[in-house]
Amino acid sequence: MAKRPNEDETWTTSITQIEPNHVRVRGRDIADLMGNASFGAAVYLLLTGKQPDAMIGRLLDAILVSSIDHGVTPPSTLAARNAASTGAPLAACVASGILAINEHHGGAIRDCAMQLGHIVRRCEETGESMDCVAEAVVEEMKREGRRLAGFGHRVHSNDPRAARLFELAELANASGHHVDAARAVEAVFAKAGRNLPINVDGAIAAVLADLGIDPRSMNGFFMIARTPGLIAHAIEEQMTQRPMRRIDPAAHRYIGPSG
Repeated sequence: MAKRPNEDETWTTSITQIEPNHVRVRGRDIADLMGNASFGAAVYLLLTGKQPDAMIGRLLDAILVSSIDHGVTPPSTLAARNAASTGAPLAACVASGILAINEHHGGAIRDCAMQLGHIVRRCEETGESMDCVAEAVVEEMKREGRRLAGFGHRVHSNDPRAARLFELAELANASGHHVDAARAVEAVFAKAGRNLPINVDGAIAAVLADLGIDPRSMNGFFMIARTPGLIAHAIEEQMTQRPMRRIDPAAHRYIGPSG
């Protein structure tokens, strides 16, 4: 039988300390962070225990903005809208959307980071060039019937968000071996005549990996980023559409501003 804890036993946390009139996140006073740390920098502090400099904070903000929404067709958005159509409260609508973020939607960030990490480690262990290792890994995965996460997109042939994230990573001096590995894989696909450029998930994976983020946390960045979009879609659904409608994502028409 499992031991039952007594009142004298305690468990520990190193994330946030709460005392009367004081809140400290990873040892930093939250009142001091307010107005001084960007949201992206605060997320980084919460997940890693480290406070980034201003340029890294700006890069993290860009990562969150890059995935804030992607129209009505993603599974998470459809799930949130379906729940909203039933009259569900906002929390239930957002929860429905978050629960739709899994291996094939939003999950590519963690998987891509792990695959790029494999390429980086193999380069370090063998002394081979990044290009050679990337080509070998792509070929091995092809033979095994596996795909590299974070490459190609159902809408974009050249994902503008990925290019911007790499640009900001360079400005922040945060572009390292994982970004190099992503570029090498992209070059392998291009050499083979396959139009599979890196997408925003792959770019986020490479940049977060070079920042030293644990891959187990990475899909969380997508969840954090997408939540405002889920809120907006749920509210729009309930304000502008009839309840319990059959939602056909291919039948929608955009009526917002164009520039």
